[in-house]
Amino acid sequence: MSDQAALVFEERQYSLAHLEALTDGMAGALAKHGVRAGERVALMASNRPEFVLAVRAAWRLGAAIVALSPSWKQAEIEHALAITGARLAVGDQELLGNLLPMWHLDEPIPTGGGPFPATDPDADALLVFSSGTTGLPKAVRHTARSFATAVGQWRDVLGLTGADRIQVTTPPSHILGILNIVTALETGAWLRLHRRFDLDLVLRSIEHDRITVEMAVAPIALAMASHPALESYDLSSLRYIMWGATPVTASVAETVTRRTGVGWVPAYGASELPVIACNPLAGARLDSVGKAAPGVTLRVVSLETGAVLGPGETGEIQARSDSLMAGYLPAEATEDAFADGWYRTGDVGEIDADGWLRLTDRVREMVKVRGFQVAPAEVEGVLHGHPAVADCAVFGIPDPADGEALIAAVTVAAGTAAAGTTSAPVDADALVAWVGERLASYKRPRTVVFVDDIPRLPSGKVLRRVLKERYGRTSDH
Repeated sequence: MSDQAALVFEERQYSLAHLEALTDGMAGALAKHGVRAGERVALMASNRPEFVLAVRAAWRLGAAIVALSPSWKQAEIEHALAITGARLAVGDQELLGNLLPMWHLDEPIPTGGGPFPATDPDADALLVFSSGTTGLPKAVRHTARSFATAVGQWRDVLGLTGADRIQVTTPPSHILGILNIVTALETGAWLRLHRRFDLDLVLRSIEHDRITVEMAVAPIALAMASHPALESYDLSSLRYIMWGATPVTASVAETVTRRTGVGWVPAYGASELPVIACNPLAGARLDSVGKAAPGVTLRVVSLETGAVLGPGETGEIQARSDSLMAGYLPAEATEDAFADGWYRTGDVGEIDADGWLRLTDRVREMVKVRGFQVAPAEVEGVLHGHPAVADCAVFGIPDPADGEALIAAVTVAAGTAAAGTTSAPVDADALVAWVGERLASYKRPRTVVFVDDIPRLPSGKVLRRVLKERYGRTSDH
């Protein structure tokens, strides 16, 4: 096995042989910690090589990783643990260690370990989280087989080989982060893992490490487009930049290409089905997420009748693939995600006669902030807990940096009023902080608007489209 670096983190370098030895050692340590085949192990950690080792070590034992975001607060962690049944933990976050027995990633990794038994490819291997219409995050279950299939699809559509060099700045607990990491290592590509996102560091790494494929989401693309010294960096090693997680903002992508000469490859996936579509590496288009990935079958169905539609007709995008999730936890959430065996993406779009997929809207009311799904009902539940809030509704508006931004419309309880009025005020910033204290930072509203009433149907369903029309262009955002 080659001694060349496979994973690099700051000044530390790991060859594949070194990673294998460390993985064996950590697997042995986790086995002593009580991890067994079929166990669900909560993993909550910052970006670091030990995160990668923990994932590989758990898989070596036939256990499943429950990937928790290090930005989560205690209530979010407790919910995730309750629905997944995780009883053991690995990580570097004190909040998780207070809730479960945790093997800390700062512990020295022993050498040796094994031999390890053969594992079941159809057993759960990875659980990531996707918010649902109930407002509480659901766990997306991937088996070893389904995730390995997704890795192969990602490698194929991106044309990755052992000659490629990539870097990862996105949280590894997010499906895109862990997909990029595992795909790079499985392909034999050179991988730099960053502790956090820093644009100048990313650009310097492209130049000095001769990165060949850059993985980007909307905030990274916008930061590149607006960087005053972008031209001072040598980005000539890049074959392309992948745009994922949100629809492409064409003006931003075109600005980066004009200033650097580097083109884009838009792609489309979900936690439930990591690789749905991707543009061809030659002839990529900014107005489409591309064509169905190899091994993925797509169809469009009517939003009203569920009937299958023809080319160019607009409806819900549905998909089938061996890389599709095994289901959700809680299990009862799974049924609504499928129609006749097809996964309902919840996205609205059309597929033309040549197979190009264009997304136009979202069936569900989810808001996607920086690639993370946010359920309005979850944020509304927190706002409703504030004594000054009588009613509220949360919705998303397009945002060039984050994909979408959260706006909260709030009516105040009797005896209180918005700041600037005569009765006891409730401050918009205080409501944003209230949410921030209870939920991850990306779930905080960008803006709070005070309204006289929340428009609803007789059934009680919020008319979010009305709110978007009334307040979606508020100057405050």
